[in-house]
Amino acid sequence: MKDERGVVIAEYNSIMEAEISKSMLESAGIESTIRNEFMSTTIPTGIAPAQLVVREEDEENARKLLNNR
Repeated sequence: MKDERGVVIAEYNSIMEAEISKSMLESAGIESTIRNEFMSTTIPTGIAPAQLVVREEDEENARKLLNNR
């Protein structure tokens, strides 16, 4: 997802957790990106969490998928 605008649908203290959710969304055809990917690995937990971002039009479906896992 190249467009930096979007909706943050989840925040993670672990980049691995964020990547798992991103893969799950992408396997369902929902493009996503992770913000703060590198910051979340270098800054102490909770200060700059990795944020999973999707397009606004995909927000509802993405939230449903993540809530059902």
